[in-house]
Amino acid sequence: MTAEVVTPVPARRSWSVFTLVIVGLVVALIATCIISLGSGQYALSPSQIIGILLQAMGIDTAWAPEQATDAGVILNIRLPRLVLGLLVGAALAVSGVLMQAIFGNPLADAGVVGVSSGAALGAAASLTFGFATLGMWTTPAFAFVGGLIAVLLVYFISRSGGRTEVVTLLLTGIAINAIAGAGLAFLTFLGTTSTREQIVFWQLGSLNGALWPSIALVVPLVVIGIAVAIIVAHQLDLFSLGERTARHLGVRVERLRIVVIVTVALLVCAAVAFAGIIGFVGLVIPHLMRMILGPAHLPLVISSALGGALLIAVADLVARTAVPMADMPIGMITSLVGGPFFLWLLVRTRRMAGGWA
Repeated sequence: MTAEVVTPVPARRSWSVFTLVIVGLVVALIATCIISLGSGQYALSPSQIIGILLQAMGIDTAWAPEQATDAGVILNIRLPRLVLGLLVGAALAVSGVLMQAIFGNPLADAGVVGVSSGAALGAAASLTFGFATLGMWTTPAFAFVGGLIAVLLVYFISRSGGRTEVVTLLLTGIAINAIAGAGLAFLTFLGTTSTREQIVFWQLGSLNGALWPSIALVVPLVVIGIAVAIIVAHQLDLFSLGERTARHLGVRVERLRIVVIVTVALLVCAAVAFAGIIGFVGLVIPHLMRMILGPAHLPLVISSALGGALLIAVADLVARTAVPMADMPIGMITSLVGGPFFLWLLVRTRRMAGGWA
């Protein structure tokens, strides 16, 4: 009797879909970046942008800018803003993947459950009271503590009997957002004119005022957070089978929970400290990627990072160019997209009795 060899076609097909998705996201991201760098009140062509970037890297090219103003606009204004947006989008999307994995709920998101508000409250407190113990790291450190406290409260309050109820999760998020909002209002009352403007900036969400020193602080936080997410991706796949099953398969569940919660706080604080509260990125992107690629967390983390970066890049382009001579809050644009999506997802999840997509 001859043994039949079964070819793992579904596995090959899933990886081919993953490859197509990644290639599509990268191409769309590159195109969006070039369009974003060239758009605005001071328009530049793609050849000028490429010439400026190559010249900045020390590569001589015939596309070198004719005026120093061209390079100044790109390298000192638009490029820092774009790079910060890519980092923030990737951080928020990956934090959404991690939160949905650890809560076992597709509605979990840093903005919805109050983690972003907690991080903003911590950052606002550091400026209002003039703390400068850690130098440039002071504001991100306070944002990290605020986000960590918020995510711990959400986790321990919303979980019961080893699972997270949708209603409890949403109510916990509403309560934490309300408390953080009251705290931000109180700090606004206590603060100076400068700190009040920054608090309003956080509440609206914006990439305006991005600087290279700020980006230098955000890069290591985001890189570490995404690296940890990639490392624990396989354990999260096992965790999704149930805590008891995961333990039998060798997963240290409690340690995994702590690592994921701290990583979420790290990613959210990196985004909030310099870009403010930008909602729904961690809800929309992971869910869309899960619908396309399935529940495996390694491809989900990688694709969500690219998708989140793309969403913020597009939203920032709209924010800069939709209204002439004005800079719209980017948080407003993501909310316009994410709000209806959240309502649809809530109805869909309720119909499926809490099931995953």
